[in-house]
Amino acid sequence: MAASNGASPEHATVRVLDPVWIPMRDGTHLAARIWMPESATYSAAPAVLEYLPYRRRDSTLMRDELTHAWLARNGYVGVRVDIRGNGDSDGLMTDEYSLAELDDGVQVIEWLAAQDWCNGSVGMIGISWGGFNALQLAQLAPPALKAAVTICFTDDRYADDIHYMGGCLLTENKGWSSQMLAYSSRPPDPEIVGAAWRDIWLDRLQNQPLHIETWLAHQRRDAYWKRASVCEDYGAVNAAILAVGGWADAYSNAVPRTFAGLSSPVAGINGPWAHKYPNVAWPEPAIGFLKEVKAWFDHWLKGEGAAPEMSYRMFVMESDPPARRMPARNGRWISEPSWPSPRIGYEKLHLSEQGLGEIPGNAPLHVTNPQTIGLAGQRFCPGMRSLDELADDQRADDAQCLTLDTAPFAIGKDIVGAARLKLRLTPDQPSGFVVARLCDVRPDGSVAFITMGVMNLTHRNGHETVAAMIPGKPIEVAFSFNDIAYRLPAGHCLRLSLSTAYWPMIWPSCAPLSLRLDSSGCALELPVRPDIEEDSPQFGPPEQTRQGISTLLRSEAFERQEETLPDGKQRLKLTTDGGLMRHESTGIESGKVITEIWDIHPDDPLTARHETYWSYTIGRGKWQTRTETRTVMTCDATDFHIEARLEAYEGEDCLVVRDWQFSVPRDGS
Repeated sequence: MAASNGASPEHATVRVLDPVWIPMRDGTHLAARIWMPESATYSAAPAVLEYLPYRRRDSTLMRDELTHAWLARNGYVGVRVDIRGNGDSDGLMTDEYSLAELDDGVQVIEWLAAQDWCNGSVGMIGISWGGFNALQLAQLAPPALKAAVTICFTDDRYADDIHYMGGCLLTENKGWSSQMLAYSSRPPDPEIVGAAWRDIWLDRLQNQPLHIETWLAHQRRDAYWKRASVCEDYGAVNAAILAVGGWADAYSNAVPRTFAGLSSPVAGINGPWAHKYPNVAWPEPAIGFLKEVKAWFDHWLKGEGAAPEMSYRMFVMESDPPARRMPARNGRWISEPSWPSPRIGYEKLHLSEQGLGEIPGNAPLHVTNPQTIGLAGQRFCPGMRSLDELADDQRADDAQCLTLDTAPFAIGKDIVGAARLKLRLTPDQPSGFVVARLCDVRPDGSVAFITMGVMNLTHRNGHETVAAMIPGKPIEVAFSFNDIAYRLPAGHCLRLSLSTAYWPMIWPSCAPLSLRLDSSGCALELPVRPDIEEDSPQFGPPEQTRQGISTLLRSEAFERQEETLPDGKQRLKLTTDGGLMRHESTGIESGKVITEIWDIHPDDPLTARHETYWSYTIGRGKWQTRTETRTVMTCDATDFHIEARLEAYEGEDCLVVRDWQFSVPRDGS
């Protein structure tokens, strides 16, 4: 669609409409911000929807003023809608990806398609929550939804979300609950909803759920997690899906699974990135992602241009020195036309007392370690809090667990896909888990993290059932590592590290677990892509020009502290000041401060304690509000224990205080 008056897309006129109220059948109205190209007033255009609880007028505004303004300048109507109970939208939010959320989403799509300025075709774009529900709504298949771009998402809410990994409880399950309690408890904007803002806020505060109460009640892969997990029925998706992720992100596994599983048109991209849009992502290289989005939508929403390449493009990372903060990764792009790729074969490496090699072992191996192993690891989802969350040098963790190395590689190898591990083991406890890490032992002695896999050993027959182990009785288990694309150079060694704890990422088992491995029944299968002559996929320069400005009122800051307490517990404390910004197009000033504390004694998993504080401020002039949450999780041998508090302030006046205290039985952990 040509820009008005013959202008180039960079100079096309775009109007911003806010608020736009979208009515739901139950009388609820959802608040939207729309970037409208002037050309849509005389030539209908497709709409591209992003549907989030993350407050369109402050929280995601900086990103939206880049993405949706760019889309509008290129002939699309960009639409940002607040999910009910968030931002300025009516109603209350009860949970992630609820039936109400998805039903509302279908109604929003129908409403957009019926507008005079829309040509009847709707696309979706979104990252994280917005990537999740974009794919979930595509599975519901509203007729107008023709295409979606889903970024840092999952197709399996149990296997690859922020709650459980390999059947093990993530501490982020509690952290995310604490964040959302503070986040969704913030008020609507008086400039939008008028004098009723306080009553709306009070209703929201009094009814805001503590999500972990639900999430912790479902420790197996039951019907709760299967609902809205698109992997349960890929065939229901008709829309064309561009699936995007990053190797440093928590959700990279979903890209190859979705690419392999969908029968509708699909393409995949996995870069080196953490939890960000690829045009503003780190580690670099960022790419011209919005041009990829435009090509996708041009074909599927406008019927213009050749069909985009239906391939799975991956960035193969080179060996870089390990660091918490890594601005860029070295590497190269490759492409596979199908997945699983017939070009990728599995090389078997046996576990033995000599390390990893071609000859099976014949002597037992032992896995025993302190509960503090894991402090050198990366955050579950780097980039959600700060830029200092990647994996450090792994030597400190490796010194406390079983490590098995290959001989130095004679030639470099591309590890592409999901490695698999088979273990024949004898436990000394009825429950517990095993963590396996693949690492790059570099010639300078540093050890770089590559990927990891986790298995709750009581879930060895599937995540829907729990089967206690019998101490002293051997069992066999097999599980996969997280997908990766990594070049291990000649002269480097591959290391397999095994442990039965991984704190603070994974909540510990109820008793220290030691394993005796029968090395003759243990093997690692490594996915290796052969070196081939090929043209590397090419991307344009990243689009990073925002249509809007924000004024920095307080700078961001991050502090990491590790210490030993007088009682012998190890403490990790992370303090993240997200800064304070004034968004000039809305006048809203928003800021946040997060404090996270993990305590555990090296010898006692029942001393585990995770405490989080979240403070969000929202204001403009004399209107100033603050929501604060404190959540503490502890445990004993039979139960998890939760204490939580929500406080809401208008100025210095505390309007609402709510407290929770409850316990949930441990189920197979």
